[in-house]
Amino acid sequence: MEVRAAERRSTRRLQFKTALHVRVWKSGPTERRAESVNLSETGAFFATDAPIAIGSVIEILLKMAEEITGNPPHGVAGHVVRLQRLDTFRGNLRGGVQFDYYEILPSKTDASF
Repeated sequence: MEVRAAERRSTRRLQFKTALHVRVWKSGPTERRAESVNLSETGAFFATDAPIAIGSVIEILLKMAEEITGNPPHGVAGHVVRLQRLDTFRGNLRGGVQFDYYEILPSKTDASF
């Protein structure tokens, strides 16, 4: 009997698009812009042009207006578990990341990571 991916999920996904900043761990200070496709408590699926590979450890900064959400920015780290190439000519990717660590960043920060 085949188990569908949706049936294996332990947390609910929210179809939610917002700007992200992505950095591959130990690759230097360069951040790339990305956009979430969906989010859950344990991971995210996002679109990016960042050069990432399955297994890469990445850091993601999720900033939403504190005035709207009532929460400060969140920083998460995780590893890439899935990649989907959207357009080989432009190099656009969608990546799935499983969160390993997260933190709530200081309020009103405009610093990156």
